Amino acid sequence: MKFNKSPLEGAYTIDLEKRGDERGFFARVFCENEFGAQGLETRFVQINNSSSAKRGTLRGMHFQLPPEGEVKVVRCIKGSLYDVIVDLRPDSPTFKQWFGAELSAENRRMMYVPRGFAHGFITLTDDAEAFYLVSAFYAPHEERGLRYNDPAIGIEWPIAPTEISEKDQNWPDLDVEFHGLERMKGLIR
Repeated sequence: MKFNKSPLEGAYTIDLEKRGDERGFFARVFCENEFGAQGLETRFVQINNSSSAKRGTLRGMHFQLPPEGEVKVVRCIKGSLYDVIVDLRPDSPTFKQWFGAELSAENRRMMYVPRGFAHGFITLTDDAEAFYLVSAFYAPHEERGLRYNDPAIGIEWPIAPTEISEKDQNWPDLDVEFHGLERMKGLIR
């Protein structure tokens, strides 16, 4: 695997290193030793799969507060999506900054999302499917979300959303108390 630092502190895109011949190729998607050597999370307790029927489906911006904070490793296994992360750690040099990258079945790129980041994506094709590792169990009492078009963050989505859940439409703009930003301190490794 090739770990590419993103502009946000502690976040990466990960490209597969394919070994191939006339039959096709082989590549590792996860290796505890390789992730550990980068100082990244190596324990994952859930593997989630999401499917979106229509281009323009937006899901996000989601996260869980500590102590249930989660690391995600996201990959698109069908179609294409634009994956976005936002650093919500007040003591981070990249606090309130966002980063996005295209993940597709073709490029096989993955996004490493650290604890203390909001995460979401918009589908760039019909029938897009995301597959992701998660380091913490779902904890509804610690779930939070950030409005996808919060002007204080200024995410530049490559296309306008056409499908979005009521819940995701109604997350509030960044709010210190609601979003538990005090609890996000000390998450930088």
